[in-house]
Amino acid sequence: MSQNRRRPKVLISGGGTGGHIFPALSIANILRTRLDAEILFVGADNRMEMERVPAAGYKIIGLPVAGFDRKHLLKNISVLFKLRKSLNMARRIVKEFEPDIAIGVGGYASGPTLKAAQKAGVPTLLQEQNSYAGVTNKLLAKNAQAICVAYDGMERFFPANKIVKTGNPVRKDLLDNHEAKEDARQRFGLAPDRPTVLVIGGSLGARTLNESMEEGLSRLCDAGLQVIWQTGKNFGDRAQKASKGKTGVVVTPFVSDMAAAYAAADLVVSRAGAGSISELELLGKPCILVPSPNVAEDHQTKNAMALSTRDAAVMIPDAEARERLTGEILRIMSDPSLLASMKENILELALRDSDEKIADRVESIIAANKK
Repeated sequence: MSQNRRRPKVLISGGGTGGHIFPALSIANILRTRLDAEILFVGADNRMEMERVPAAGYKIIGLPVAGFDRKHLLKNISVLFKLRKSLNMARRIVKEFEPDIAIGVGGYASGPTLKAAQKAGVPTLLQEQNSYAGVTNKLLAKNAQAICVAYDGMERFFPANKIVKTGNPVRKDLLDNHEAKEDARQRFGLAPDRPTVLVIGGSLGARTLNESMEEGLSRLCDAGLQVIWQTGKNFGDRAQKASKGKTGVVVTPFVSDMAAAYAAADLVVSRAGAGSISELELLGKPCILVPSPNVAEDHQTKNAMALSTRDAAVMIPDAEARERLTGEILRIMSDPSLLASMKENILELALRDSDEKIADRVESIIAANKK
């Protein structure tokens, strides 16, 4: 970049869940480090990105955009009004910010923002976290310069010549943590030498996982297992009652140090969001995946199957979890050779340096557009 050339400007849009926000922030961080880029985020009003992005040190503008209600069609009148208003706002943001590139990570806001960028002639890059592409990214793909993906077979959804297999960026603190398993367990007040299971259901918790743990916790404790149980904010009292009088059980609505929680665990029980799976792959964590049934196109089941079909994870359908989860935990934890093979298999699926690979593509698109 020449001395008199302004810093490259990057518009990043998307959010709604941590699975969209963490990759977006990872991409922003690497572009700020490598290119000294000026970065502006566009999110959806009242969604978690409006708190998480400013907390990470970036400016964000919120759009009133909302998702379509497929069950109550009349409610979509207001959704259409919000979409129109969001498109007008997005056009104004693009015109005023003058980005060199716009990056979409999925979520409600990325649709109008990247559509406005494409109409203004701004090059765009899409980052698709899941093995089954979202509607927004499918609609934007035709006019995008590149589509960064984490799974094979994505030419079902996107032009093959635009696909770049990069993997999903994950939080750096997870990868930089090299704490010994014993030390991590002691940090949670657990015995350093006892096998430990981590159960995570996201910030809101996962009812199926929570109710399965509530029912099976005594069996796990009787088998000598320790449990770190992240309940989300809506299940705390019930979990506390289920764990009362039991040793080796940590119940918490939110895990503030996920790096230590992962380090402490021999086995992880989780939903099958793309971000969580990428973390499990990179950390080589044997896992049981219980896909959420409440997601578009049942994409979490497809994410989980990409691992379970390669013996890199065990998948339990949500409807079967209450009956099967405890037994599967006991089966896996009692078989050291199975744990070892699951670790080996999941590590083989890990895609490393995803943020660097995405930054390489962003840099080449900006350079090509200057010519």
